[in-house]
Amino acid sequence: MPWHLLNNFTAALLALGLLMFIAVMGDYFLRGPHRLPIDPVWQLPDTDPQRGRDAIIAHGCGACHTIPGIRTADGRVGPQLADLRNQIYIAGHLPNTPDNLAHWLQAPRDIRPGTAMPNLGVTEQEARDIAAYLYTATIRTRAPEDTPGPDR
Repeated sequence: MPWHLLNNFTAALLALGLLMFIAVMGDYFLRGPHRLPIDPVWQLPDTDPQRGRDAIIAHGCGACHTIPGIRTADGRVGPQLADLRNQIYIAGHLPNTPDNLAHWLQAPRDIRPGTAMPNLGVTEQEARDIAAYLYTATIRTRAPEDTPGPDR
């Protein structure tokens, strides 16, 4: 279709679509197709996923989040945390890395003022342990004591 036959609204929509395409493809070409590893296995030295699970329970994270492997963590206020290791961003804009996740867990309102996520007083070690747990938690994760039995 010749450009002179388009009305202003249609031309504006086409221009907007083209700009969005350029932005997405520019990001792809500048940072590459694999900005983060596919199905990464994050190395988190000096952490313990079991301590992280215990800290998640102690801080009451399950009141707001659904977290695999923790039967009582069935909140619907915040996002589900299954397969977090495969998410590109944390809190909508932080690249998903262990350091960024630990920082977010310790001080979410410093990173994103106005977030619904409260500062829970998570220590640095707890944050790293929680990150270790969340990076290993998948939809299929089920802790032995969370496995339903005939009496549940």
